Amino acid sequence: MGALGAGPKSFEASAQQKPATMEVKIDNFSFGPVELMVPVGTTVTWTNRDDIPHTVVSTDKAFKSKVLDTDEKFSYTFSKAGTFPYFCSIHPKMTGKVIAQ
Repeated sequence: MGALGAGPKSFEASAQQKPATMEVKIDNFSFGPVELMVPVGTTVTWTNRDDIPHTVVSTDKAFKSKVLDTDEKFSYTFSKAGTFPYFCSIHPKMTGKVIAQ
């Protein structure tokens, strides 16, 4: 019986150790992909591949990066369902959206 009881706990632990991650590239004054659909619990990482600084700021202020220089990254974990539009506060015409479901 001991082995049977350990099985599900081991499975749950290993599932929790593998959080989903998604990447968004910042390049040429744009976020790519512009719209990203992810399961709740996913961590999204934005990487600045541009030669100039950018930020990642959600319109509802749920997340806000520092100014990201070339090759710097910012990550945020979407712990609840919803639509999260975001923009670059330095270049406000740069916009994107994460949909967590």
